[in-house]
Amino acid sequence: MTGATIDHLISVTILIAALLVAMMTFNGLFASAIDYDRNRQVANKAIDITNTICLSPGSPTDWGQTNETLHGFGLQDPNVGGYALSPYSIMRLNTASNDSQLVEYPSGSGVFYTNISTSDRHTMLTPIGDCINYTTAAELLGVNGTYGFSVDITPTLNVTISPDPGASNLTLNVAVSGSGLPLSCANLNYYLFHINKIEDGDDVSLYVNIYSNVTQTELSGSVEIEFPIVADSVYSFVVYVSLGGVTGVGNYANNAADENEFIVPLIKDFNDDEMVNVILAHSWEFLHPSGHATAHYNASFYTLTSDFQLQRLEIANSTGLLNSGTAKAYNTTQIPRSETGILVISYMATGKLGSVIVPWGVGALGVPASYGSSFGSGGYDFVATELRQVKIDGISYQVKVSAWSLRG
Repeated sequence: MTGATIDHLISVTILIAALLVAMMTFNGLFASAIDYDRNRQVANKAIDITNTICLSPGSPTDWGQTNETLHGFGLQDPNVGGYALSPYSIMRLNTASNDSQLVEYPSGSGVFYTNISTSDRHTMLTPIGDCINYTTAAELLGVNGTYGFSVDITPTLNVTISPDPGASNLTLNVAVSGSGLPLSCANLNYYLFHINKIEDGDDVSLYVNIYSNVTQTELSGSVEIEFPIVADSVYSFVVYVSLGGVTGVGNYANNAADENEFIVPLIKDFNDDEMVNVILAHSWEFLHPSGHATAHYNASFYTLTSDFQLQRLEIANSTGLLNSGTAKAYNTTQIPRSETGILVISYMATGKLGSVIVPWGVGALGVPASYGSSFGSGGYDFVATELRQVKIDGISYQVKVSAWSLRG
């Protein structure tokens, strides 16, 4: 009997241990199943957000070109469809990560602008009141408070431009790469805007010589382009690249004037049915460059065609004289609302020349955009990512949408 009792106790102990192991394994499997289901929901939401952003123009469909109230969020180009994004809607996104990145103009007016453009020195500022902030977009996408998301829109091709410091004539090296690999035999359409001046006493006239041509990159993925002007000339340079249906754009500028631009373009409003009102402002209130220099300017707008040709359009107040302080600090011009292109501004201040080149429509200069990244996905266990290849104004971009659950 004693042996039977011991055997019974051992059997019960083994059974209990087996049950405990089974329960622990089941709990682990159950937790894994819950995590898997939660992650699957996040992944599905990332797909939903991506499809909505890329395949819906939003409501109204032309909201990127107006200041109408947005009722549905989406970035698709309504005139093209498919995986093509609107170059204008992206410019109405509030991409500022904090208030320090906003610019107030005029000073003390309470009117703030945000920048989504090529660099700090070549900016097209958009009034923050007309921009779509992250919270509004999240509410329209139906994810506010439940999911976080971010959108990164970057050009597919990397186009770098650098001057040859040893050349007597201006020589620019254009290098093109995609996914880290150089692109040989890529077709290049390029434009160089050479800034000049004529002074007659107190009268100053600015004019622009344009050099344009086509060429191809060599096996190294780069090519040198020489121009019949001296190397230290003042100019802006734009090049459009294409190879096998993949397209890109690069730009470069060289100024003799102060390192801060003296003319800053701002989008005033979208009230006109066919035109966008643009302020050409003296930069003193923004950047406070040394002195209170008077700035002579000459502005031209060039539309971008489907085959990457630039065509000049006449604009109002294309030339003028701007001063800082209480004098004539700005002028107003108009550019066509439905024509993407670039605004080229040449100027003379402190006796030196400079230029500013900015896009109307992000694709015209291959401007990247990052939206919602300041809210960050850090600290979340699972982040789902979706990638799409899209076109913006015929320029190839990659869209990366990240999503994560805010419920833990």
